[in-house]
Amino acid sequence: MPAAESDHSHPVILDLGAGTGRLAEPVRQLGYDVLAVDLSQSMLETLVERHGGQAAVHQAAAGTILPLRANLVQLDAIADSIADHAICMFSTIGMIQGRANRVRFLCHIARVVRPGGCLILHVHRRWAALREAGGMRRLMRSWIRSFRSDAEFGDATYAYRGLDKMFMHRFSEREIQSELNAAGWTVRQIDRVGLDGGELTQSAWSASGLFLVCTRE
Repeated sequence: MPAAESDHSHPVILDLGAGTGRLAEPVRQLGYDVLAVDLSQSMLETLVERHGGQAAVHQAAAGTILPLRANLVQLDAIADSIADHAICMFSTIGMIQGRANRVRFLCHIARVVRPGGCLILHVHRRWAALREAGGMRRLMRSWIRSFRSDAEFGDATYAYRGLDKMFMHRFSEREIQSELNAAGWTVRQIDRVGLDGGELTQSAWSASGLFLVCTRE
C-alpha cells in the first residue's frame, strides 16, 4: 500500500484505532483532514458507509476522512511528518500486547507527526481494579503471571462486545510516561478520568483512566 498523502488543505489529524468514526467525524466537522487508521476492515467499511463516499466526505468548511487499514505497530506505509497532530482514544494502545510493541507504535506516531505536534492519548488505569468486584484478586493473578511468563503486570483478558477474550493492558502513570518518553514524546499534561468516565477527577483513588497530552519537539 502506498504511503498516505494529504493535499494539506486542512490541518491533518491522525486518528489511531479510529473504528467506525466515533471521533473522526466530529474532528472532520471541525475542519481537519482525518487519517483514520484501524485494523478492522468491517469497522472501516462502517465508517465509510456512515460518513459518505468510498473514501472521503467533503464539505466547504469541513475536512476529509481517509480510512486506512493497518496494524498499529506496522505503520511504515504512512509518510514521515504528514500529520499535524494525533489522537489515540479509548485505551487503544492498551490493546497492543508487549511494551516493545507499544513503544514501536509510539515511535511511528512520533515519525508521522510533524515537529511541534501534539498527541492526545487515553489509557485505562491499572489500580482502578481495586474499585471493582474481584479486582484485587485479578491484580494478584496478573502480578504472579508477570514472573512466570512473558505476560506483563496489568495484562488482562475479558469478554467485551461479543468477544470472549478481549486483551487489554492497564497502565500505571509511571509506566505510560516511561513508554512515551522512550518514543521521544514529552508528557505535558495528565488528567485523571473519574470511575464513571463522565468527568475528570483529582483523586487517584477515583480514577478509571488517564488522558495524556504529549508533544514532540
